[in-house]
Amino acid sequence: MNLIEHLAIVPAYVVSGLLVGILVGMTGVGGGSLMTPLLVLMFGFHPTTAVGTDLLFAAATKTVGTTIHSAGKTVDWQIVRRLATGSVPATILCLLLIAYFGVTSKTVTSMISLTLGVALLLSAVMLLFKDLIVAGINRRFPDVGLHSPPFVTVLVGFILGILVSLSSVGAGALGTVALIILYPRLPIVRIVGSDIAHAVPLTLLAGLGHWYLGTINFHLLESLLIGSIPGIIAGSYLARYSHDRVLKMCLGAILAVVGTRLLMK
Repeated sequence: MNLIEHLAIVPAYVVSGLLVGILVGMTGVGGGSLMTPLLVLMFGFHPTTAVGTDLLFAAATKTVGTTIHSAGKTVDWQIVRRLATGSVPATILCLLLIAYFGVTSKTVTSMISLTLGVALLLSAVMLLFKDLIVAGINRRFPDVGLHSPPFVTVLVGFILGILVSLSSVGAGALGTVALIILYPRLPIVRIVGSDIAHAVPLTLLAGLGHWYLGTINFHLLESLLIGSIPGIIAGSYLARYSHDRVLKMCLGAILAVVGTRLLMK
């Protein structure tokens, strides 16, 4: 038995992890948004397995990102705590619902597919029209974010907890835009760092919950990580020579098509 057979590495999964990793490295978003629908639509994995596996995949990759941001002092831990105050209970609630109905039940499958489709469409809108949305809200509500009570951030965390637990999508594009609106005076690097830091406990808790429910495919996870780690490194270097706006517009269009496809299943 050779090493690949022993590790049960599937080349197609490694290549998928590599390509998604490159896109994430070049654009900063798209991990869960691309990986979960790819596993469902192209490789035929059950939605619950795709979501659960991608959650642990995200927890592993974003832990590295959090370490870097924390070392650079670009994480606002107060914001992270507020988001987690809402997202942790929401995640536990969603996991209990999945356990109650059964991971392979039609109810859970439909709920995850619907949430995934909606989350992808929302992420696409945020990627394509983020600047217009933020500018429009600031014009209509000029004081928004300047005097936002803490419970609003907690509510955002609760919503993100539901979306991420059921679809593994939302912590990136949606979380970043929400924080930009709520904390307009905060440097964008601290917003990104705080969003990534919050994603670690959120995806880890949700991923461990899915592990307990038996929905994690560890051979798949292994193959994805083998591809994604060099992919993210390569994408980070390629980002220096790419047009960020064009890439994000293309990624937004892809998410819109995939989200619509999932909703029409």
